[in-house]
Amino acid sequence: MRDERERARSGVDKADSGNGRPRRPAEPGGGLLMGRPFGVPVYVAPSWFVVAALITWVFGGQLDRVLPELGGARYLVSLFFAVAFYASVLVHELAHTVVALRFKLPVRRIQLQFFGGVSEIEKETETPGREFWLAFVGPLFSLALAGLFYLGLYAVEPDTVPGVLIFGLMISNLIVAIFNLLPGLPLDGGRMLRAVVWKMTGRPMAGTVAAAWVGRALAVAVLIGLPLLTHTGALGNSTEDIGGVETVTDALLAAILAAIIWTGAGNSLRMARLREHLPELAARVLTRRAVPVEATTPLSEALRRANEAGARALVVVDGRGEPTALVREAAIVGVPQHRRPWVAVSTLAQDLEEGMKVPAELAGETLLDALRATPATEYLVVEETGEIYGVLSAADVERAFVAAMARPGS
Repeated sequence: MRDERERARSGVDKADSGNGRPRRPAEPGGGLLMGRPFGVPVYVAPSWFVVAALITWVFGGQLDRVLPELGGARYLVSLFFAVAFYASVLVHELAHTVVALRFKLPVRRIQLQFFGGVSEIEKETETPGREFWLAFVGPLFSLALAGLFYLGLYAVEPDTVPGVLIFGLMISNLIVAIFNLLPGLPLDGGRMLRAVVWKMTGRPMAGTVAAAWVGRALAVAVLIGLPLLTHTGALGNSTEDIGGVETVTDALLAAILAAIIWTGAGNSLRMARLREHLPELAARVLTRRAVPVEATTPLSEALRRANEAGARALVVVDGRGEPTALVREAAIVGVPQHRRPWVAVSTLAQDLEEGMKVPAELAGETLLDALRATPATEYLVVEETGEIYGVLSAADVERAFVAAMARPGS
C-alpha cells in the first residue's frame, strides 16, 4: 500500500548524558517481528489486532447470512480470512520491497498495521521512471492476486466455506488495488502521479506538490463521499438495511480513512520540502574551526589557544601532528574554571574511531548517511589531502536539520 520514505531522517544520535558515549541506533521496532524476507524485517503493529478482530466480527456476520449452518465456527473462518487478507497485503508490500532492492534502495522495514501496510524505503528514487514502477508494482500484484482468486472460484462451489473465502479475498484484493491506484499521496497512485509530473516538469518537488494536493482532495472526497455512496445504495448495498449503527460506522470509517490520507499527503509534502533544503546541510559550512593540541596540554592552555585563533574545538594530535582524538565539548563544560590548569586535554578526549573522519565536501543526505553509520558527538572534518579542516558537532547538525524542517519550501 503506502511506501513511507524515511530517507530524510536526521539519524544523528545524541550522546548519553552520563558518559558522553555515542548511542547506537535502535533496531527498527513497531510491533511483533514476523520474519525477515529478503533481509527486511516484517512487523505486525498492535493496531493490526484491532483490525483483525473487526474483520472477524464483520465477516462473521456476513457468513451467518450466507452459511448459517456454521454457527460459532464462522468466527474461526472469519479469523482465517483476516489473516489471509493481510498475507495478501504483505505480498503487496513485498512487491515494493523487491523492486526497491532491485533499484539498490535500502528498505528499513515492512509494517502491517491499521488499514494496510507500509514499506519504509530510506532513499529517494533517482528517476521518475523508477519512481513510477516502484509505486505501480504494489497495486499490480494486488490485481494479480485478485485474478488468481477469480480463477480459483472455478474450482470450488460458491455456497461453501472455500467459495466464500476465495470470493472475499478476490474482492478485498481488488479493492486494495483500486484504492491504492487513486492518484493522491500517500497512496501508490499518488507516487505514480508524482512520477508523471516529475517527468513532465523535470522537478521532483513539482510532482510532490501536485500529488499531495490531490491526496488532500481525495481525503475530503472520502470524508463526504463514502457515507453518501453507502446511503444512496451506489455501492450495491440495500438502503433498507441501513440503521443508526451503520450510519455511525460508515462516518467513523470515512473519517479514519480521510485522516490517514490527509496526514500522509501533508507528511509527504513536508519531507519533500525538507529534501530541497538538505543540500544546505554541508559539512564545510557547519564545521567548527579547531586548533591542534598535544595530549598533555592543560585544558586552560588549550582553550587560550583556541580563543586566540577564534576556534571552537580542540583536536588532540600526536608528535607527528596526526589527529588521534577529539576533545568533547560536553566534557569541557563539566570542568570548573579553577580545575582547568590541572586537567590534561587527553582526559576529556574521545579516540578517533573508524568512520569519525568526515570529508569536508559531504553535504545533504550523503552527510547524514555518514553520521548515521558512525554515531558520535563530534567528528573530525578533513580535506581531500588529509589536512584537518575542523570539528563537526552532531548537535550543530541536528539544529541545522530542525531549522531546515521548519523552513517553508521554495
